[in-house]
Amino acid sequence: MATIALTGHLALKSIPKNGVFGVVYIKSAQYSSDKPNIAAYKRGTGGRSSFNGVVATVFGCTGFVGRYVCNKLGKIGTQMILPYRGDFYDAQRLKVCGDLGQVLFTPYDIRDDESIAKAVRYSNVVINLVGRDYETKNFKYMDVHVEGPRRLARISREMGVERFIHVSYLNAEEHPTPLVMSKPSMYKISKYLGECAVREEFPTATIFRPSDIYGSEDRFLRAFASAWRIHNNYMPLYKKGMETIKQPVYVSDVAQGIVNAVRDPDTRCQIYQAVGPKRYLLGDLVDWFYKLMRKDEKWGYRRIDMKYDPLMPLKVMAANALAPAFPFGDLHWEGLEKEATTDKVISGIPTLEDLGVCLTPMEDQVPWELKPFRQYQYYMDKVGEFPKPDPPPVYAG
Repeated sequence: MATIALTGHLALKSIPKNGVFGVVYIKSAQYSSDKPNIAAYKRGTGGRSSFNGVVATVFGCTGFVGRYVCNKLGKIGTQMILPYRGDFYDAQRLKVCGDLGQVLFTPYDIRDDESIAKAVRYSNVVINLVGRDYETKNFKYMDVHVEGPRRLARISREMGVERFIHVSYLNAEEHPTPLVMSKPSMYKISKYLGECAVREEFPTATIFRPSDIYGSEDRFLRAFASAWRIHNNYMPLYKKGMETIKQPVYVSDVAQGIVNAVRDPDTRCQIYQAVGPKRYLLGDLVDWFYKLMRKDEKWGYRRIDMKYDPLMPLKVMAANALAPAFPFGDLHWEGLEKEATTDKVISGIPTLEDLGVCLTPMEDQVPWELKPFRQYQYYMDKVGEFPKPDPPPVYAG
């Protein structure tokens, strides 16, 4: 009888039977399972060419935050299953986030249980980054922020997923006070109800509540830099931006917090506030943004109260009427309501720093982000001709 060892997992025996040699697989003694899943074992020394034992399904992978999360997950050797809707070419760029065979794609619809089950069947972590800043004819806030997360959480639980991470909104509340709009913000309400739905279906879920997120291709800095947001060099803000306090957070910090939560089992059932290191008055922030874009008072920049700007409602109506599926300049009423909302950080609830994230100051990142929007972009300025503007004062209240 001849015996050949195979990688320490199985033993191959050749047993003569009626003059014919047969093949029998014998379980190795070092594993207790009858059918060991060799593919699930950690391997490698770390990095993109390794496997850390985590198989993560990232819903919303093609979005603003999703691209950063996928990159950081791939960097530590995570196998990713990336569901996408629409054109595959929007998702294919994420193929290079991991090594060969580590990034897999599958089409899905957030209203289709079968496609969701297929996407999470082999995962031990599911991350939900799906969200909408504005409603369309096909997807309302309740569809995307409540029913969608509820379905994802329920199916993930039914399929035996160990961890579920859901991204919500810092200022989500059940009964918000209207600021710019005449009625309560459905964005805030739906985000709050979405948290409740996830908790009902997946009680051990980890929830992130980010404030305004900035970074490359964001919808915070670029909304202010857009030509649709300012007219005749006048910038309309809710109460001139002097009663709104913001604590924006860099997108890479949010992604790093999510990745750190994936690797830490103690983050189950936790809520994390994803906010930046400093608080600012919105008016001071916007003034600084325009100084970085070389559009200061000498250029004609002025900040006014939105309440006394008769052109603003007309511009919002035009932006939504001309492009209802994607408002020009991200200019819509829900966005203005979110912009006017003060970031309320609740003491006692952990933040990204509790996850070991070293937060990025706005002063270090925003000048680079706004560089493409500078005035006189092709003018060869002399050294010191455009002095570096002072950063906005930190709100001490």
